[in-house]
Amino acid sequence: MGRRVVAFAPGHISGYFQRVDGTTTGSTGSIGAGIVISRGVMLTMTEADASCISIKNSTDDGWLIKEVLRILGVSASVTVDAEMPIGAGFGMSAAGLLASYHAANRLFDLGYSDAELTALAHDFEVRHGTGLGDVAAASGGGIVVRTSAGIEGVEKRIFTDEPIYAVSFGAIPTPDIITSPEKMEKVREAFPACEPNDLEGLMENSRSFAEKSGLLTPRLKEILAACDAENIQASMTMLGEGIFAFGKDAKSILSKFGEVYTLSVSKTGPVILEDSYV
Repeated sequence: MGRRVVAFAPGHISGYFQRVDGTTTGSTGSIGAGIVISRGVMLTMTEADASCISIKNSTDDGWLIKEVLRILGVSASVTVDAEMPIGAGFGMSAAGLLASYHAANRLFDLGYSDAELTALAHDFEVRHGTGLGDVAAASGGGIVVRTSAGIEGVEKRIFTDEPIYAVSFGAIPTPDIITSPEKMEKVREAFPACEPNDLEGLMENSRSFAEKSGLLTPRLKEILAACDAENIQASMTMLGEGIFAFGKDAKSILSKFGEVYTLSVSKTGPVILEDSYV
């Protein structure tokens, strides 16, 4: 009989961001705002003599989770179910990191606090270029405004029951953007001047940022034009080739361009769903 832990961590749509380079990984990251979403990564971890990672519906070799286990000095059999496209602006890397750290901490009784686990995951995403602020945001729920880099940079979390809709066309390589000085300078110049206080404010800031940052692809511009024609607030999922929107007709408009994901604002960050013996 072996022990099994099931953990869930939510994804995160970044509406806009600005890279911040600190003196340590803890003070490096980003500021900005986004939405912690109800879909994320469901991860099942069991004790094993050697680590084995299986990711459903993906050809990814699970390097990220293998590295987490190596860092923690443990081995486990892990099954991962990512509920949104990986590498497409839905924070699945951050969700995978958070779920992995929380599951391993529980399974092997490592004794880390939630804040310490978030710090470890943030350190990982900065070192490996998988993100800048997704971990800090997805460590809790809500529409998240971050005003300083690192895990203590969350200024506020705003909650709403308004459904959010998204379409995705795949990845835009995150490291290629966040490690490019030229692209990061354009992103810096596009950063909004004021903080949002609600979903509408987030959408307005995100759209302005998307337009000015130079990150929009021709396909995304076409979809945004269709949304504008119906007065639907919409913007780009940072950093992926996708659109998120809300409003009464948002789903029907987006459905003309691809599969529509119906999302809600997550009420929580990572959670342990099961701790049992099998």
